[in-house]
Amino acid sequence: MKRSVIASNLHLHLCRKLFSCLLGVVFLGSIHAQDIPNRNDDNVPAQAELIYQKGLDYLAKTQSEKGTWSDGTGSEPGVVGLCVAAFLAHGEDPNHGPYSKNIRAGIEFIISEQNDKNGYIGNSMYNHAFATKALAESYGVLNEPKIAPALQKAVELILSSQKRNKHGGWRYTPDANDADTTVTGCQMVTLFAARNAGILVPDEAIKKGLAYLATCRTKDGSYGYTSPAGGKPTLTAIGSLCLSLAKERDSKGYEASLAYLKKNLDFRDQHYPYYFEYYMSQALFHADDETWNEWNTRNIRYLATIQFSDGSFPGSQGQSFSTAGALLSLALNYRFLPIYEK
Repeated sequence: MKRSVIASNLHLHLCRKLFSCLLGVVFLGSIHAQDIPNRNDDNVPAQAELIYQKGLDYLAKTQSEKGTWSDGTGSEPGVVGLCVAAFLAHGEDPNHGPYSKNIRAGIEFIISEQNDKNGYIGNSMYNHAFATKALAESYGVLNEPKIAPALQKAVELILSSQKRNKHGGWRYTPDANDADTTVTGCQMVTLFAARNAGILVPDEAIKKGLAYLATCRTKDGSYGYTSPAGGKPTLTAIGSLCLSLAKERDSKGYEASLAYLKKNLDFRDQHYPYYFEYYMSQALFHADDETWNEWNTRNIRYLATIQFSDGSFPGSQGQSFSTAGALLSLALNYRFLPIYEK
């Protein structure tokens, strides 16, 4: 990291502490903003940094003034949230850095898409979760007072949706009665990110979410979509990550899931490759250093071979989503966001 950036981040660290205290007194009471540690670039593989920087440059150049991207799903608030997270996960200064306008534009778009009455963002719980997660990761870091109330409302909707769900999980809409591992997983990760930002998330909500996910786990540790049938590595990575974030890695279920993931280090999801990359990297990071280092080395090599010359990544969901997903699978090398800390 350049000295000027270090100085900027130190200044930002002090400013966001003051900002979080003011917000806590004025609006959210006991909520305290998250604290983002400085990274050590000496530990980041050079090829990973090259891939990441090219990807960020692509996202910055192709973002519209509105804060969205014109390709595929790039106009959806959830994808915008993932793109914002990709900037923040690299330690970019959201107030004065070279990508500050990109981060701010993305956050402003997300807030503009929120329903004023119920806090719902977008048209699906996928969108809502990833957009809310971006708000949580921006809160206390980006000098924008509108984030606090928007984040609070968004989290309340996730919690109220779970209370109405007879399975204790989530699916495509806030009022859904059924559930699946993918939608439940992204809500759970978002709730953990919200906790890191200081938002109150009841333990009961976490327990109920984990209980539902456990009903989709088989004896071999793999997770299915809506039941134990048809276990897949992508779904298993989601379930394993949620257990890690909940500090429940001592369970037999977690051990079985980790063993399953270790057997599938060469797996590539043909339908949602970057969704898999995003979750697999996090799941293995929380597992053990040897496994994650092996995965990380393979992942860097793989991403280097498929990245386009303009810095983007191919994919049927649009290059903004693909690029954000690919970059976030490398974000554990930086560990700049609280959600990426063990």
